Amino acid sequence: MPARIEPLAISAMSATSALGHGLAAHIDALGAGRGGLAANDFSSAHLDCRIGRVTGVEDVALPAALAHRDCRNNRLAWLGLQQDDLLDAIARIVARHGAARVALVLGTSTASIGSTEDAYRRLDHGHFPADLRRPEIHTPHSLAAFVADATGIAGPALTVSTACSSSAKVFASAERLIRLGLADAALVGGVDTLCDSVLFGFNALELVSRQACRPFDARRDGISIGEAAAFALLERADSAPHAPRLAGYGESSDAHHMSTPHPQGRGALAALGDALGRAGIDANAVDYVNLHGTATPKNDEVEAKLLPRFPRRTRASSTKGFTGHTLGAAGALEAVFALLAIEHGVVPPNLGCDDPIPEAVPWLALQPARQRIDIALSNSFGFGGNNACLVFARGGSA
Repeated sequence: MPARIEPLAISAMSATSALGHGLAAHIDALGAGRGGLAANDFSSAHLDCRIGRVTGVEDVALPAALAHRDCRNNRLAWLGLQQDDLLDAIARIVARHGAARVALVLGTSTASIGSTEDAYRRLDHGHFPADLRRPEIHTPHSLAAFVADATGIAGPALTVSTACSSSAKVFASAERLIRLGLADAALVGGVDTLCDSVLFGFNALELVSRQACRPFDARRDGISIGEAAAFALLERADSAPHAPRLAGYGESSDAHHMSTPHPQGRGALAALGDALGRAGIDANAVDYVNLHGTATPKNDEVEAKLLPRFPRRTRASSTKGFTGHTLGAAGALEAVFALLAIEHGVVPPNLGCDDPIPEAVPWLALQPARQRIDIALSNSFGFGGNNACLVFARGGSA
């Protein structure tokens, strides 16, 4: 059992997804049970499916000083940074601690690969076209380099790319950086955008549903892919005594299969156990669980094996029916959903589920509900057995 950690305050956060721009749009949609999935109008060739596309990304204009980093992923990151007064909050943190004492840890699974796809489509005598001959956008670190430039953060900068757990693991990395004295605060988050590689790649794996995804439904048949940008600022708890807390985290890598979870959920259970241990609680204390819940047959079957660890009063739901699976951004986006549940006393419903699988029924929230939530958990389970669980707590309660 890992040692309990000192909780960190989450002093600011933001979310941008198919539900809208900013936290208010997200809490409104979650409380009303209103999803953001729509017919696919993005891919370069026809693909019959639903997607969670963010409106307005194409209209984003980066500041002139950042124009050399222009790509869809960085445009979405810039859009996300401008929500919920986040840039002002970052500026205050940088002024308080110094730019070199603020860490930047971001998760992404595709980074700016959409621009690389475009470059290969438009090869000019074997070379990238002139407008895309910018090496800084054809790299997995494109996102973190862009956000560092955009915010002035000059501390340790890390890119985490562990498939769908990428931007959940950033919280764990940030906690270690702060605990070890390498930083005094951290901006964490995740950004992933739609591109042909993910749409046609997941379709080739026969994992894309033709209709809006149905997590934990008996007739579920695959994912809906979305895009999002989500961020959070982490500080030591005494800096923001009333802010919600990162109370614990657990990580594991079961390496069972490239794309299929361990059939008994071995890695997921290990991550859950470590998260509860670091938070110094047991599963009976958890009020809400944001499930990974991709709506693929195997993922939901295996994740349901975790639910008996919790009392039947614990509510659980997957929010991917609202936003689609936002891949490398999912961990951060769903962490924000867990934090909104604590702040607003809202249990998000498991949208799209009409016939829930029996093993999940006692815990699954099928309709929006209002209740006090002191402890919320967020699960993120990626390809290759890259698992992460995060525990969040009401300020002062952990």
